[in-house]
Amino acid sequence: MKLLIHIICCVLVVSQLSAKKTIIKLATLVPEGTDWYGMLVEMGQRWKEATDGQIILRIYPGGIVGDERDMIRKMRIGQIQAAAISSEGLSEVNPAVSGFVLPLLFDDYDDVDWLREKLSAQLEEGMRQNGFEVLLWADVGWAKWFTTKPIVYLDDLKGMKIFTWAGDYRTQNLWESAGFQSVPLASIDVLSGLQTGLIDAIATTPLYALSQQWFSTANYMLDINWGLLTAGVIIDNRVWNRIPPEYQAVMKEIAHDIGLKHQAKTRYQDKEAIQIMKKYGLTVHESTVEEKENWKNYLESWHGELRGKYVTEEIFDTVIKYMSEKDSLDATRRLPE
Repeated sequence: MKLLIHIICCVLVVSQLSAKKTIIKLATLVPEGTDWYGMLVEMGQRWKEATDGQIILRIYPGGIVGDERDMIRKMRIGQIQAAAISSEGLSEVNPAVSGFVLPLLFDDYDDVDWLREKLSAQLEEGMRQNGFEVLLWADVGWAKWFTTKPIVYLDDLKGMKIFTWAGDYRTQNLWESAGFQSVPLASIDVLSGLQTGLIDAIATTPLYALSQQWFSTANYMLDINWGLLTAGVIIDNRVWNRIPPEYQAVMKEIAHDIGLKHQAKTRYQDKEAIQIMKKYGLTVHESTVEEKENWKNYLESWHGELRGKYVTEEIFDTVIKYMSEKDSLDATRRLPE
């Protein structure tokens, strides 16, 4: 009888310990073997250690769960609990994130850090109100134009078939209203789309163009920073709010630390990726100052379409205000003493 009671007690203790464990299923488009994937693996390992094994992170890489919009939908219905996604998916949760991907907004990473410092708290609160907690922000890299034939000016894209994310009707409408042709596709269809001629222009980071082998067909690159691809790791608040506060604090601290480390390591890896692709046939056009000004002037004519349609009037005006402040600060710094 004592033995039976002892066994029952052991079973109850084990059950209680098991019940405390939280399994977080996280999806991402990034493939295994990349720095982004390694960052997520490290984050999961450190979470497990810091919480005495009570937080378990399971990663589903390479888009096996679907595109980023699919990930958001599956989080909402509880199939997965977290995602490491780009601004494309983040803006599905909080449209204000689109303020970070306005074309030709940033000149360099100093500009990026400035705007992120100004806006991150507001963006995170918007995410929270819509049911998600932001665990970290990170850069994916500069989006540059990869095309099947060379381009120099924005007008050169007219007549070409431009990739847009399936379901991203704002971007699709923006291109089409400006007289360009957009072709919505899922990310897993990009390579075949390039190979078959369904699309022949895509704005993406050099690292991603290399890892997905898109440059093998879209083998011309315009070296101009069309926009920043920013990313974040988010978790469903229904799961996050069940995690003890002391674990939440350490999980956020670990995620923030890993995000900074990843950023310091990968911000400048695009240059290495470009050199590798050049060895395998990529042709790069280095834009002149005059050509870059032509792009910027062209984009200014789009502001009426961007404001209120691509992003809200409030976030557009806020972003332009902050970046004007940064331009003024930079100009002051350049003045001779």
